[in-house]
Amino acid sequence: MSQSRPVYLKLRDQIAAAIIEGKYPEGEMLPSVRALAAEQGANPLTVAKAYQQFQNDGLVEVQRGVGMYVVTGAAGRLCSSEREQFLREEWPEIRSRMERLGIDLAELAGTLEAN
Repeated sequence: MSQSRPVYLKLRDQIAAAIIEGKYPEGEMLPSVRALAAEQGANPLTVAKAYQQFQNDGLVEVQRGVGMYVVTGAAGRLCSSEREQFLREEWPEIRSRMERLGIDLAELAGTLEAN
């Protein structure tokens, strides 16, 4: 599934995870487009497109000449939307595969507790 996703969406997912995990805290500035492009080995236009998604969603605000800042509440909003997307799009496929393989939730929970 992730192989067919556009690069800017994959990059957007990485940035979203970093915001949720606190690597880019609320109120703090995101790396510049060029800096993130260099770090990720991506085209700056691709990074700009990913950043534009966050701006469109109201998760970052632009201060002209300064940079993009993560808005207050962005991590919670992202976590909520990522959770909903997981349950709606990814979980049904995972659940079907578990059923095909004969894995039940109790067995999975036991495996996770052991690790």
